[in-house]
Amino acid sequence: MRKPSNTPRILIVTPEVTYLPNGMGNIANHLTVTAKAGGLADVSAALISALFDQGADVHVALPDYRAMFSDHLPAILRKEMDTIQSRMPDERLHLAEDRAFFYLNRIYSNYGPENTKIALAFQREIINNIVPHVRPDLIHCNDWMTGLIPAMARQLGIPCLFTVHNIYTIKCLLSYIEDRGIDAATFWQHLFSERMTSNYEETRESNPVDFLASGIFAAHFVNTVSPTFLMEVIQGRHSFIESHLQNELANKWNAGCAVGILNAPDPSFNPAADKALSRRYAAKDHTEGKKANKRSLQKTMGLIRDDQAPVFFWPSRLDAVQKGCQLLADILYNVVSFYWDQNLEMVFVANGEFQKYFREIVDFHHLENRVAICNFDENVARLAYGAADFVLMPSLFEPCGLPQMIGPIYGALPVAHNTGGIHDTVVHIDAQGDTGNGFLFETFDANGLFWAIKEAMQFYSLPDNVKQKQIERIMIQAASTFNHDVTARRYIDLYENMLNRPLIKPQE
Repeated sequence: MRKPSNTPRILIVTPEVTYLPNGMGNIANHLTVTAKAGGLADVSAALISALFDQGADVHVALPDYRAMFSDHLPAILRKEMDTIQSRMPDERLHLAEDRAFFYLNRIYSNYGPENTKIALAFQREIINNIVPHVRPDLIHCNDWMTGLIPAMARQLGIPCLFTVHNIYTIKCLLSYIEDRGIDAATFWQHLFSERMTSNYEETRESNPVDFLASGIFAAHFVNTVSPTFLMEVIQGRHSFIESHLQNELANKWNAGCAVGILNAPDPSFNPAADKALSRRYAAKDHTEGKKANKRSLQKTMGLIRDDQAPVFFWPSRLDAVQKGCQLLADILYNVVSFYWDQNLEMVFVANGEFQKYFREIVDFHHLENRVAICNFDENVARLAYGAADFVLMPSLFEPCGLPQMIGPIYGALPVAHNTGGIHDTVVHIDAQGDTGNGFLFETFDANGLFWAIKEAMQFYSLPDNVKQKQIERIMIQAASTFNHDVTARRYIDLYENMLNRPLIKPQE
C-alpha cells in the first residue's frame, strides 16, 4: 500500500536486525538470514515490523553483510546487490556498502580497531548516501556504531532518537573520521570530544571524539533499554561508567529528553510453539509439559533422572564483571549439598571465561550428575527454559536483560539481583497475595544469592495446587507484558512526541 505523501518518514539505523517484514522491497523480502549479536537485533526487528504493519513510512539502514546475506538470495538478486541499494525504486531496506563488512561472518570483529573501521564505513554511507536519498523526517540511531549520525541530524534539523543498548564506546580523532570519508567539519561542534574546544583546527588532530557520548549529546531525545538503569547511571551508582557519559545522560534527563524503554524477548520464545522443546505446553498444562522437558534435559546433560528435582538454569554468558557468576561459584557446593536429598540440579548453557572455574568445582566435588555445564547452544538453552524451575541472574548491573523475562514465559522463575532491567521486570513473589514473579536479593554478595535461592526453594516446596496456580498466573502475565507489541508502542509514542504529529495517518 502506498503511503500518503504527508506521512512522516522514519529511518531506523541499526547494525543488527533479526528479520524484516514482507513488503519492504525486493531485497528485504528475501533477507531471511539473521544479522544478530544481541538484543538490539530483536528489538530493531520488532519495531520495524510494528511500524510497517501499522502503515508507517519506515525505512531501514543496515550494513551490507554480503557474506552472510548473498548465499540466501536468488541469483538475480545477488546481482542486484552490486548496485547501490538505497537508489533502487520501492526499496525500504538500504544496505550500506563497503568492503569493511562485505566479508564479515559476524556483526562485530574481535579486533577493536577493525570495529572502528566498520562503524565509520557504515556511518559514512548513512551520512553521504542514504540520508540524502531517503530524506527522513526522523532518524532513530542505535548504539555506538551510529553515534556520529545524531550530530549530522542536528546540523540538518532532523529530529533524532538515540537508543543506548549497552554502555560501550570507542574514540577516535576527527582527522581519522574524515580520512574515512565523513565530512565531520560540517557538524563537528555537535560531537562530544574529550576536551572542550572552540576551534576546529585545534581539536582535529589531538582531541578524540567519543562515539557513544556524541550520540547522547547530539540527539534530540535519548532512551536506554531500562528505566531503572537510566536512573542508576544518572545517580552515579555504577563506578565503571565514565563521568562524561553519566553527565550527558543526566543533562538529557534534566531537559526532559531521556526515557527508559524496556526491550522484549523475541516472539519465538513461546513454550506452546517452541520446536526445541520435547513437549510444548501452555500455562494451563505447564506441569506435565515442564516435567517432560525436565526428563529430556536431564538425559541430554547426564543429570540424575528425577522429574521432581528442582532445576536452576544459568542462561547468561559467564562474565564475572557483570553477570555475578563468582557469587554462585562461592556457594555452588553449599547449595547443592544443602538440598542433596531433593536432588537439586544446576544447568549452565553459557560461554565465558568463568566456565572453567565451575568445571573445576564440579570435578573437585564430583557433582557431575547434579551440575551440568555446556557451551551455549540455542536449542539446548530453549530446552532448559522449558525444563527449569528457576533462572539464575545475579547480575551486578543489567542495562536491560532478557532471561528474566523469557524465564517466566516458560514458567521458570528468576532468582536475581535487584538492579537495572531486573528491577523493572521482576517482583518478589507473594503467593498468598497472588503477586510477584521471582525472587530478588538486594545485597550483591554470595549470602544474598543463597538467601534468594532458599526463598525459591521454599516456593518449590509449597503444595502443588498453590504452586501451579502461581506459575500459571505468572506465565499468562509474562506473555502479555514482555512482548514486542508493548515495546514498539512505547517507541511509536516517543516518535510522535518528537514529531508533534501522529505517525500513523487514519485512512481517508
